Amino acid sequence: MRRILCLIFLCVAPALFAADEDRIIKVLPFLVDTNGNIARSPSLFDRDAYQAYLHIHTNDVSGMRYDVQCRAAEPLKLRLEIRVTGTNNTPQTKTLETDIPAGHFENWTQLKLAGDDYKNSGNIIAWHATLWKDSTQLSEQKSFLW
Repeated sequence: MRRILCLIFLCVAPALFAADEDRIIKVLPFLVDTNGNIARSPSLFDRDAYQAYLHIHTNDVSGMRYDVQCRAAEPLKLRLEIRVTGTNNTPQTKTLETDIPAGHFENWTQLKLAGDDYKNSGNIIAWHATLWKDSTQLSEQKSFLW
């Protein structure tokens, strides 16, 4: 019994100690249709199928939404940099920022590139999400092409 308890503690302890770490856990990029939806129903399978549909039918796309899951023990700033082709295929970077409230659980935050900003930006090449406390970078997640 003692061995089982020790094994459970060794498996659970690292997760408990890392729970207070301010960090970005996951970034999910989604295409948004003209009604502001990323899926037709709450099903994850339907969401993925609808995202594949939007990749093919680009006339139905009105923007891009990034869902960012992060953990913050204190108020922080989330910055998302998006690299786009821009006019005349010259690379440009667009920056979206928002404040993250304090909490010891994971928060989901949505950042949107929509409307004229999306239409005039060209193709999205890559993204880079960072979590900041004042001028100190605490965490980052980036796409493969960043």
